Amino acid sequence: MVQIDLPELKPGEILLKGMYYSVDPYMRGRMNDAKSYVVPFEIDQPLNGGVIAEVVESKSDQFKSGDVVIGHFPWQKEFIATEKEAKKVDTDLASPSHYLGVLGMTGLTAYFGLMHIGKPKAGETVVVSGAAGAVGIVVGQIAKLQGCHVVGIAGSDEKIKLLKTDFGFDEAINYKTTPDMNKAIAAACPKGVDVYFDNVGGEISDAVIKNIAFHARIPLCGQIALYNSTEVPMGPRLQPMLLTRSVLMQGFIIGDFQDKFPEGIQQLAQWVKEGKLKTTETIEYGFENLPKALLGLFKGDNTGKMIVEA
Repeated sequence: MVQIDLPELKPGEILLKGMYYSVDPYMRGRMNDAKSYVVPFEIDQPLNGGVIAEVVESKSDQFKSGDVVIGHFPWQKEFIATEKEAKKVDTDLASPSHYLGVLGMTGLTAYFGLMHIGKPKAGETVVVSGAAGAVGIVVGQIAKLQGCHVVGIAGSDEKIKLLKTDFGFDEAINYKTTPDMNKAIAAACPKGVDVYFDNVGGEISDAVIKNIAFHARIPLCGQIALYNSTEVPMGPRLQPMLLTRSVLMQGFIIGDFQDKFPEGIQQLAQWVKEGKLKTTETIEYGFENLPKALLGLFKGDNTGKMIVEA
């Protein structure tokens, strides 16, 4: 932790105080000095990510003191942003923290990955790995709204129960206590897997893809099982199964759908308002707990969106 002095506000700038900070698995990738879809973090600079903040002081015509905004901001308690970097959120529609989750990037990731790549049809089977995470919980509910048979994979009995009782999943599998994932997935998906929303990769994905149906679609969203690997992990060669069953596997990042964000936000907000789309959050309290919360993602400490409240 370091103490810094902020400069005087210039015209068009706002002074912000952080309220809610998003921690996300992709941040691990930004700790590698490698070319990717987002630039790496810089040594001796604060990490940055999605933040909900309150306007403390404004020299912008667009914002006034007390406004609540969202943006991509540094992990600081207070910081200065330009008016172009902040966007007002409607706190009457939902809790401010929801704009980091179901009404934010994670909700949009679930929506576009499933609807535009997975293209689920009524009666099909959808499997979601990392199902109790921020993206997975939304994917499962949207799949149910499309009339699908939905199976979630998560890492505790508590999460399994939550997926089935609170979020409408038809079946859920605890990968940590299941001795044979291949058999468990086959039993839960007797007609095969038509859409596999892959948030984790690794051995879980190997088992799901062994049960993949003909003409299935695989939105490739995350590979958290591999992010901390120090060596290249060896696994089954999946291409023959993709080839012989005419399967589409497509990786994506949410920025690919930027021009369609209004469509996604409108639909997600409507479902939330109608009570058709529910969310849950794991909140760590205290700015100093940001590192702990980030590390907790890789141990499965979160159910739903992991957020730090300052």
